[in-house]
Amino acid sequence: MRVESQVTSLSWIPSEAVKGYTRPAFTVGIAHYDDPPPDKVGDLEALRGADGFRFANRLTAWAEFTDGRLTGHGVDGGLVMGATTMRLGPLGVTFTAFSLPDLRPEPEIGDGWIRFTQTAGGRTAMPFPRRISRPPYMRLQSPLVWTTLALTLHADGHASSTLEGASPFPRHWVYGADGVLAQKAGVTDFEAWAGQEGAHRTPWGDEDSPVLVTAAETALEREMSTLIMRGGHRPTIRSLAAGEALIRQGDPGDALFLLLDGVLSVEVDGRRLPELGPGAILGERAVLEGGRRTATLTALTPIRVAEAPAHIIDKAALARLAEGHRREESLT
Repeated sequence: MRVESQVTSLSWIPSEAVKGYTRPAFTVGIAHYDDPPPDKVGDLEALRGADGFRFANRLTAWAEFTDGRLTGHGVDGGLVMGATTMRLGPLGVTFTAFSLPDLRPEPEIGDGWIRFTQTAGGRTAMPFPRRISRPPYMRLQSPLVWTTLALTLHADGHASSTLEGASPFPRHWVYGADGVLAQKAGVTDFEAWAGQEGAHRTPWGDEDSPVLVTAAETALEREMSTLIMRGGHRPTIRSLAAGEALIRQGDPGDALFLLLDGVLSVEVDGRRLPELGPGAILGERAVLEGGRRTATLTALTPIRVAEAPAHIIDKAALARLAEGHRREESLT
């Protein structure tokens, strides 16, 4: 039996993700945040031509099994790097990215399976002044970005993929063999990324960065997130430390929240439910069900949320969202 599959990561800069002294370049339009990538990826080159991501990592592999025993295998793919454009008024300057060599160790082979791993990344050629902790205490070179993907092929014909590691910035989304968005890196850390001192603490040195992975939110939530962030009403951006509660069950509330970064725990009547990651829309059930919060949401990591009034979203859409958010009922 021949088994083939692929996994792809796209990396992009979401709204409000940049902090510190580099933030003004984004707020005045010299640099730019990115629109979220599509729910499904097909033609990667066309998406790059449309400036649809900062960089991508695509891993494709095949394996031949005879009576459950591996008899042949192959792997392909690698980095697909975008470009960065800076604008001053009507003028734009595009900086081509610098690619690092793909890292692809020998695959792991087990009883009826083979596992491939690939790290791909690089840096933009755009100057990026930043402080570091050792002499000369300042670097102009942009930090490295990367993802590490793993793809496992099994003798019974199925395949599985994971995001094994990634740079702490920007946002990383992972698409399965069907090209559909499946996973997200749960946390971005611009400050840690900007303080990168060199390649020695990256996969091209002596370590990778572990990544907290969350499931992708629904297509409806992605539509609503665009309304919250790009609609006529500018949301309030809030930051919470790990351990702080965003809302508590039973409290009054009529605002909606979009989780921009980080991971939230969900608790209903003292019962822990599946965790939430970036892109989740929160708070709609209180708007529809009497104005009281129906769950307690607590930050498991530092989080950023956008808070917006509920009236910016059509109530029929909120009702469809709420139907899918009755998580306590899905576990009974």
